[in-house]
Amino acid sequence: MNSKTIAIIIVFAALTVALAFSPVKVPAPYAPYLIYQVWEIPLVAVFLLYNPLIGVAIAIVNTMVLLVAFPGSLPAGPFYNLFAVLSMFLGIYVIDRLVARRVSGQREAMLTTLSTILGIITRVGIMTITNWIMLQQPYPVGFSMTPEAVLAALPIIGVFNATLALYTIPVGHVVAKAVHSSVKTL
Repeated sequence: MNSKTIAIIIVFAALTVALAFSPVKVPAPYAPYLIYQVWEIPLVAVFLLYNPLIGVAIAIVNTMVLLVAFPGSLPAGPFYNLFAVLSMFLGIYVIDRLVARRVSGQREAMLTTLSTILGIITRVGIMTITNWIMLQQPYPVGFSMTPEAVLAALPIIGVFNATLALYTIPVGHVVAKAVHSSVKTL
């Protein structure tokens, strides 16, 4: 890893951590225990700007900081966040590999739309399976929920994951494009 890569990881990790601790938090109106935040946007932007490994590295650094400083109501909660981000990255990555190389610059909206759709599908799908398994586990990994309780919670958590990705991915694309344009002009 060269010094430029290390610097990128440090800067973006600091940004995601600062945003995670910022007061910009909106509880989901349908489930106040689920919180909308903006800290995943820089993760998507760096994932698109540089490469998937840097995005994953920053997501892991962010998870480690959250584990130590702000795990939330469930000590394993930051790992749930990590799985959600990585599953969203999977959808973005697949679109990047399958479509981005074939799409010209004027079709940026199509690329953003497709990566948002697949990012939502992979995030909701993987997190539904993750939550089904993990929420039934005893504290500190889960909440010892019964299968019926988890089954009732999964649609609510799915809506949360879908709507979070619905703004995170497009805004991440816009930020990545703006940063890329700014860096080119410097």
